[in-house]
Amino acid sequence: MLPQVEGWSMTEDSEQRLRLERNYRAKNFVKALQLCERFGEVAEAEQHHPDLHLTNWNRLRVELWTHARGGLTENDFIMAAKLDAVPKEDLLSKKKP
Repeated sequence: MLPQVEGWSMTEDSEQRLRLERNYRAKNFVKALQLCERFGEVAEAEQHHPDLHLTNWNRLRVELWTHARGGLTENDFIMAAKLDAVPKEDLLSKKKP
């Protein structure tokens, strides 16, 4: 299902659990926080919450995995697609992450 969510990569954590991951570079710190809020609204509506990591004042790493299953499920790919659909061009830097 990975080809269906362009821009996402599959990674393993230290316990070899698979995760979906995507990185974003916002225009500034405030825009990065706004991106977290937009993703949070979708996550709350879906009751499927990603791990959001804000670092270096403008970089956001999003990790999706199903904690109860200890890895990836179809739901994670659906959530990735929903996050992709969130309007965010006004928040992102023109440079690639």
